[in-house]
Amino acid sequence: MPDTVTESALSTPDNGLQTAKGRIRTGRRKGETPGFRVRQTWIVLGDIHGRIHRAREIPELTQANGVLLTGDLTTLGGANAARTVIEAFRAVHPMVLAQIGNMDRAEADDWLENEGINLHRKVRELGPEVALLGVGGSTFTPLGTPSEFPEARFSEWLEELARQSGGHRDWILISHNPPYNTVCDRTHGGIHVGSTAVRDFIEEHQPSLCICGHIHESAGVQKLGRTIVANPGPFSLGCYALLTLDEAGIRVTLRRLDTAD
Repeated sequence: MPDTVTESALSTPDNGLQTAKGRIRTGRRKGETPGFRVRQTWIVLGDIHGRIHRAREIPELTQANGVLLTGDLTTLGGANAARTVIEAFRAVHPMVLAQIGNMDRAEADDWLENEGINLHRKVRELGPEVALLGVGGSTFTPLGTPSEFPEARFSEWLEELARQSGGHRDWILISHNPPYNTVCDRTHGGIHVGSTAVRDFIEEHQPSLCICGHIHESAGVQKLGRTIVANPGPFSLGCYALLTLDEAGIRVTLRRLDTAD
């Protein structure tokens, strides 16, 4: 069985981190409202980097509504490499939605688009009241990876998504890039390298939840206003998250397979 990431496993600064054995209930965007009548559970993971051999080990996957891949499906791969990753998860569950990270080439984004499963720059409904907003890629890195974009581009994309999502009560943002200056964007050296555009969007629009990735060493959960921000950590090390929508609201639980190699 996988491990639930406990409070002691998460970073705990003095800037509003709220954890309870890795399980977080989000605040509402527009006041308190009833929960969801039909329970949904989604597996959310990213930073796979082509390491797909453990996809079948996720115990909740076969009974989940589907899987959401937050980016970095490959390591500098294009369409064929992305297809290999998607097919590995489809072999376990037919419902897979995905987006590129900074390590994925543009051809991977094109392939996801042609498959009709792209999350990047898309709004999809998880229910009549819940919008799923996706934005892949990252801001500029020292490595010069294939899918890097300026902050201004992320601001434009995010505002486009906001305009498309206005009719939904709850927003869930799936962003490969973590928001700047959180427990989710710190390098081993303690430097914050996340996106200011993503943070500005969260502070202005207060989505219920943001699940991100990109910075492997910064698995953790933090609250920004009413928004819960969660970085599950890399699936290449066995890390993933459970996204649950039920009568209690929207919750995220960080998980890790027993032994990652």
